[in-house]
Order: sequence, then structure tokens, then C-alpha cells
Amino acid sequence: MINKNIIIIIMVKKKNPSPYKNLKEGAFTKQAQSAGMSVNKFADYVIKNYKDKNSKYNPTLTTYRRALFVKNLSK
Repeated sequence: MINKNIIIIIMVKKKNPSPYKNLKEGAFTKQAQSAGMSVNKFADYVIKNYKDKNSKYNPTLTTYRRALFVKNLSK
């Protein structure tokens, strides 16, 4: 008889950390309030004016991504 060692590997499923863990809460809301708009209206404004050379308001990439995030959550 051949003695075989059986190795059992237990794979533990790691929980993925939340992709929203490092977000600053209320940052986009604060920007919207300082612009005098609601969050959804400000998100539309940011998306419309991103990379528009004729616009007086040119949002940063971070603000644009926050606006897209807000629009995706509101769907």
C-alpha cells in the first residue's frame, strides 16, 4: 500500500473592500450648495461644462467623476 498525504487547501473568500470607502462624504454636496444648486442640477451642470472651452466654469476631473457618480446613483 502506498501512503498518500492528502493536502486540503481551504480557500477563504476575502471580502472586497468597499470601493466607496475612501470617499469624502458631502464634498460634492458642499460644492453644489456653494454654487447655489441642488446636487442633481449641479451634476448636470458639471457634466455639460466639462471640457467646454467656451464655458466660464471648467470643473476638475475629480468634480466630473463625482458628478458622474451622482448621476449613476440617481438612476
